[in-house]
Amino acid sequence: MSLPVEHARPDQLQDWARLEWHIENRLHWIRDVTLREDAHQARTGNGPAVAAVLRNTAIGYHRSNGETNIARATRRANRRPDDLIHAVTRSYPTTQ
Repeated sequence: MSLPVEHARPDQLQDWARLEWHIENRLHWIRDVTLREDAHQARTGNGPAVAAVLRNTAIGYHRSNGETNIARATRRANRRPDDLIHAVTRSYPTTQ
């Protein structure tokens, strides 16, 4: 919502700030800390966009499976890649 700050009520400002931090904590913090987005080396071409899509897909996948701790779910997936491959491929029908 766009509103000049001088027209906003204190409770509106508080709600907007809370929403902004909710978004920061729910997605950006996970991408920055758990998935180390800032350390990513791709800087040109489609690399950064592709990496962002893959990170968001991983976060969405874990959340859709009821995971609340994305760091723990990511570590588990790293230890058991066959489970992740099976999960990704099971939703696609095989062709004959």
